[in-house]
Amino acid sequence: MSLFKTFLIFILAGTLLGTFIASLAAPSYIEWYNSTPLATQTMCNLPEVVRSVTTSLMHYQLMGGAIGAGVGLLLAIVVAVRARSRAKQQPGSPPPTAAAG
Repeated sequence: MSLFKTFLIFILAGTLLGTFIASLAAPSYIEWYNSTPLATQTMCNLPEVVRSVTTSLMHYQLMGGAIGAGVGLLLAIVVAVRARSRAKQQPGSPPPTAAAG
């Protein structure tokens, strides 16, 4: 159960961190991508632009969350493997006992 909690904490923390970073980075990219190359005025369909920008921001947040969850999963695996190898290396520790069910 402890290993599951560790994995879950790392995955959720990675998801939150990835979403946060995407929320900070995506608006500047979306602004750059949707701006005109020359500083001229353009006419546009504003509701369509708002829908497009909102969809893009949500897409980037979802991607950031997914990437963060993947990184969190990898970090959880590394932490679990290191903890297990350290537990095996300690010679004076008693063997784990089975929990009474």
